[in-house]
Amino acid sequence: MVNILGLDIGGANTKAAFITTTNGEVTKFRLGLEYFPFWKRDSEQLCQMLSTLRRKVAGSAKLDCVAVTLTAELSDAYRTKREGVHHILDCVQKAFAETEVLVLDVDVGLRSVESAKTEPLRVAAANWAATGWMVSQQLSDCVVVDVGSTSTSIILIRDGKVAAEGKTDLEKLINGELVYTGSLRTNVAAIVNVVPVKGGLARVSSELFAQSSDVHLILGNIEEKDYTVETSDGKGKTRGDALVRLARVVCTDTEMLSETEIQTIAAYVYRQQVIQIAEGLNQVYNRMKPNPKRTTPAVVTGLGRDFLARKAAEKTGVAKVLSVEDVLPKGTALASPAVGVALLAATKLEGRGLTWKQ
Repeated sequence: MVNILGLDIGGANTKAAFITTTNGEVTKFRLGLEYFPFWKRDSEQLCQMLSTLRRKVAGSAKLDCVAVTLTAELSDAYRTKREGVHHILDCVQKAFAETEVLVLDVDVGLRSVESAKTEPLRVAAANWAATGWMVSQQLSDCVVVDVGSTSTSIILIRDGKVAAEGKTDLEKLINGELVYTGSLRTNVAAIVNVVPVKGGLARVSSELFAQSSDVHLILGNIEEKDYTVETSDGKGKTRGDALVRLARVVCTDTEMLSETEIQTIAAYVYRQQVIQIAEGLNQVYNRMKPNPKRTTPAVVTGLGRDFLARKAAEKTGVAKVLSVEDVLPKGTALASPAVGVALLAATKLEGRGLTWKQ
């Protein structure tokens, strides 16, 4: 029996997946999430958060391994990615002092902490590799579209292997494999320059008055329980609160604009966000020949899998769109990198491929 804790440590959200495997079969599977904005917290709080998350998903179970992937090194809490990787891994080792820690790299390998620190850019922002590897164990050819709270990863799977062209965030931003738009934390002003209001187009304020979570709450794409991040004004997370925030984007309020007018703004922002993801997806598909959209399905995952990833794939003209939960257990979509890195570590420790207990 092998007990693995997989951690996906993001700049705002940290997700955990606890799995138990026995003779190549996953027999236990639990997920957890903690909102932890790195730019506001210190080292001691990070260690406490990791310990809390461990108790939440694994209880008192003895861990054989902690497998880690991270993107929080990009947080402006750090001057460089090297500094971030070193600090985060130091905290992970402190929180799990009695357990082996393995770190995912961009080549879908698992490294010791010491090795990861020697080449920090090989482990920085590698969580897409965990998601890609996990899906590649189920489908040999597809394009994975993972829309999280902050960003969207687009991952090519070819012949049962992760075939991403870019390895760093910068390379991925250039080639379409990373689109910095997400379900919750994207500033509305980063999605649109103008919005329709009162028969015209109004330029938007570049202040952080509202974010994508407000748009999707207004439109019913998410519920209040899905709004797991801070609001831009520090106020509530009701639909009414979101209407107030979105009105502010065009320097108005709910006395100046009707609910219908604000909802029209939300719908426009939503359409533009789908276009942002579709543009990246087109870049990836257009590098594949011949007729990839007819033969290579898109697999959608993340919080925005249905209302953003699926819509973008359909807009792009992909013939077949699957949810990751069509091929993997329910719950996988909300923490794909954490599940993926846990499964990868379990495969390494067991020395064989894994199946899920029915």
